[in-house]
Amino acid sequence: MSRFQRPQEIVEQALAASTADGQVAFVVEGAEANLRWAANSLTTNGAMRSRSVVVISFVDGGAGMAAGTVSRSGAPDVAALVAASEQAARDAGPAEDAMPLITDGPAAADWDADPAETSIEVFAEFAPALGQAFGEARDRGELLFGFAEHSMRTTYLGSSTGLRLRHDQPSGRVELNGKTPDLGRSVWAGTGTRDFGDVSVADLAADVRRKLAWSQRRVDLPAGRYETLLPPSAVADLMIYLYWTMEARDADEGRNVFARTGGGNRTGDWLATLPLTLRSDPHAPGLEAAPFQVVGASSGAASVFDNGMATPAVDWISGGVLANLIRPRAWALKTTASTTAAVDNLILEDPTATASQAEMVAATDRGLLLTTLWYIREVDPQTLLLTGLTRDGVFLVEGGEVTGAVNNFRFNESPVDLLGRAVQAGVTERTLPREWNDWFTRTAMPALRVPDFNMSSVSPAS
Repeated sequence: MSRFQRPQEIVEQALAASTADGQVAFVVEGAEANLRWAANSLTTNGAMRSRSVVVISFVDGGAGMAAGTVSRSGAPDVAALVAASEQAARDAGPAEDAMPLITDGPAAADWDADPAETSIEVFAEFAPALGQAFGEARDRGELLFGFAEHSMRTTYLGSSTGLRLRHDQPSGRVELNGKTPDLGRSVWAGTGTRDFGDVSVADLAADVRRKLAWSQRRVDLPAGRYETLLPPSAVADLMIYLYWTMEARDADEGRNVFARTGGGNRTGDWLATLPLTLRSDPHAPGLEAAPFQVVGASSGAASVFDNGMATPAVDWISGGVLANLIRPRAWALKTTASTTAAVDNLILEDPTATASQAEMVAATDRGLLLTTLWYIREVDPQTLLLTGLTRDGVFLVEGGEVTGAVNNFRFNESPVDLLGRAVQAGVTERTLPREWNDWFTRTAMPALRVPDFNMSSVSPAS
């Protein structure tokens, strides 16, 4: 097979080669461009292309429908790939998430279009602005490190039931670290973007410059509970982990924080004292994501039988109340509940909030202002207790002003518990999670004020 075969042709070839009772095939075409820099100088730049081909075959062996998935990168032998997926289905037992394949929906109007592209040209305005930031940092005796990446992923999904769906997904991210020459002080700024047209290097550099100035004074503090301002990036990392645990089956069977004591799940329970809404919307401006499911392997959050199913906007928490959990069709049918699909973006907002993060700092008598969290790990699934470290700047606020930087901490907190204890939310803004941005970049979050954030121990991390 030619490696230049169009992705639509691969999907059609796979479907035509099928001898199974059903099939879903999808191809993801990828293009990526990146810049990386260190010590005020560009170090590398490059562009890459990729292709992933996934075939899922469904075989009814008499005891029930089974599914088999095989995926390959590059330019695989499609007939061999189909045969391997059919054999995998025959070797598998009946699938507990078996459902009729999705059939509704017309073919995408742009099905025949070529994959979306990106190239190093996406940085045409960003790169000169970065060069200016390098010069300004050099003049101040500071060092800038970081990277910028932009990718385009075009998915072509077809099924034996007639689905022909296509989606272009642009994704971009920038991380900018500022350090002193002795590397003794380090701060961070970052942002997500769709096309780099909305990225201000000057704003990112100003944020880094301000935080380095704050860190000139060092204050050592012990572990303990502190009034803490969590910036949008840190809130995003915590809410993403919460989102990843919102599986209805785990809750219904008592395995996660959303399980109700005595059985069932906590839908309808108050989780937040503030009127917070946590939601996903594939059409949210600036955070657009695929409006249909693309699933390579079944899990509690998604089913291969649901490939192509529409993913409409959904409120997970509404006005502080748990409203929905992630529920594939098979589990929805078993529990006589509504099907609810995950969406690849996440938004937290308080409709009554008016304060910026700067205004929240100005209203703080004494507390901590964080920059980012990292190395987040789960301690207890029943309470969703997480542990992790602060990173790249923990600042002391006194009398409404930042007065210095303090040591880093290890924290122990549950994002569900935090929602119940947060006493103020700022205005929601697009943000880049620090810990999870390799997998999840489309978030909009507010800053949150927590009166008693648990800094469980002092950390030597920088």
